[in-house]
Amino acid sequence: MADIKSLRMIDSHCHLNGFAKSGELESVIARAKAAGVDRMITVGTDISDWRIYAEMAAAHKGVVYWTAGLHPTELSDDWEDQIAVLPSWFAAEPRPVAIGEVGLDYFHLPKNKDEDEPIVERQKNAFRAQLEIAYQLDCPVVVHARKSFADAVAMIDASGVDWRKVVFHCYSEGPAEIRTLNAKGARASFTGTITYKNAANVLEAAIAQGLDRLMLETDSPYLAPEPLRGKRCEPALVKLTAEFLAGKMGLPVEKLCAVATSNTADFFNLQKDFP
Repeated sequence: MADIKSLRMIDSHCHLNGFAKSGELESVIARAKAAGVDRMITVGTDISDWRIYAEMAAAHKGVVYWTAGLHPTELSDDWEDQIAVLPSWFAAEPRPVAIGEVGLDYFHLPKNKDEDEPIVERQKNAFRAQLEIAYQLDCPVVVHARKSFADAVAMIDASGVDWRKVVFHCYSEGPAEIRTLNAKGARASFTGTITYKNAANVLEAAIAQGLDRLMLETDSPYLAPEPLRGKRCEPALVKLTAEFLAGKMGLPVEKLCAVATSNTADFFNLQKDFP
């Protein structure tokens, strides 16, 4: 077991809104720091959480960073108006470190196939609009692509966005797909899913990507790693995912954490030094 004091980690993707609303944010941050997770990126999914996250980042400067975007399953009837004001958030401090999470989600489509087409069309239109903003701002993009990998890749190709600024978060495909991303210059970020026995393809993909582009996340409060699967996840638990993957890759966990942390800081343009 690695000495916590030797680990300095970043949770590259979490959702802290619920912790803030329940009054648990300070304790969640404290537990993260105690586990060696000194920084975390809380990811916007809906316009209602953008201000919350901007205020959170201001109150925890250098510890909490934030992104702004509309998740494909969170698109309301006025999504176009919401996306229209998205660039304004990048003109104020604390500025989001990326657009996201944005993308396509075919997993949650209705069982009635007749209802699929308008939902998919709305998702594609919203994704296209947000990719255009990312292209104009030349900023990183956090992509949600569930059961929609090929379409997401095609849309990013068409957008002109620099693939080196793209991360497919909570990666759920296999090694072949990750080689496609890596060949284009993109990367994947991995959650506690890699510790699940029924997700061997995701672990294989993490190993196939290797260290050069590795980023780790919790996606908390979801996807707690083993042995806590099914329980509420929080940023501190990224440590368990790091330890598991280091074991599978035959690396000291200190090295894996150092590289993943450096990769994450580079990708999101964060300062290298910890607070």
